[in-house]
Amino acid sequence: MPTLTVTLVALVAIVALLAVSAFFSSSEIAIFSLPADWAAERAASGDSRAQVLAELTDDPHRLLVTLLVGNNVVNIAISSITTVVVAGYLQPGLAVLVTTVLTSLLVLVFGEIVPKAYGLGNAGRWSLTVAAPVRLVERLLSPLITVLDALTGWLTQYISGETSIERPYVD
Repeated sequence: MPTLTVTLVALVAIVALLAVSAFFSSSEIAIFSLPADWAAERAASGDSRAQVLAELTDDPHRLLVTLLVGNNVVNIAISSITTVVVAGYLQPGLAVLVTTVLTSLLVLVFGEIVPKAYGLGNAGRWSLTVAAPVRLVERLLSPLITVLDALTGWLTQYISGETSIERPYVD
């Protein structure tokens, strides 16, 4: 059984990771819901945040890969931490069930649905706010994102014949 300290640290980590998941989910919907020329028009008027956003949306597939990599790594970490803690208190079979239900509810409500509603309702302002942090994530994870960008682009082209399925959302 985990100590109280371990359990509390795990709970704090889960809350922090849910906030990061919310960041990625809200960023994705906010950026991809903007009209095509929105960022470019603001960038042309000298808004440096809009310039960063315009640069990100110049390669929508890479942007989507960046956001999905970040969100999935965070969501898997949430599930892993929750599993370790719950498994310390419950029998294995029940721990898997409880962890699956609990993690799914937490991620869906606090990491997906509510953040996406916020991102959609505040798309312009939120997109400008998150542009620089998203670019930082893209740069920090660049080797991984480059590989996944190429792999998923190739697979998408192989399956559907289309290489830029995200383009209609940002053009």
